Amino acid sequence: MIDAAAGPIRVEVIRAWPGRFESTTLALPDGATLGDALAASGLPLDGITGFAVFGEREDPAYRLRDGDRVELLRPLQADPKDARRRRASAALKPSTPKPAA
Repeated sequence: MIDAAAGPIRVEVIRAWPGRFESTTLALPDGATLGDALAASGLPLDGITGFAVFGEREDPAYRLRDGDRVELLRPLQADPKDARRRRASAALKPSTPKPAA
């Protein structure tokens, strides 16, 4: 339940992609939840798989505090463990010598 008598809190809601992002700053009543911020943001939630506050996963019932940053999470495009293994494997391969000119 939101207590409208308490002062407003300011939160930022961010939806990001590689190389670009959308952001909106909201003034919400004290006691507002992450779900309240999502509804008030007006940002589309299609393709969103989760939510975080300052990088920590939270659910829509999470009570926000003044200055929180709500992040809309997209699905991973690659498994981070597999991507790291590929980078490490590529770094270990011997480089091919350049032919003499």
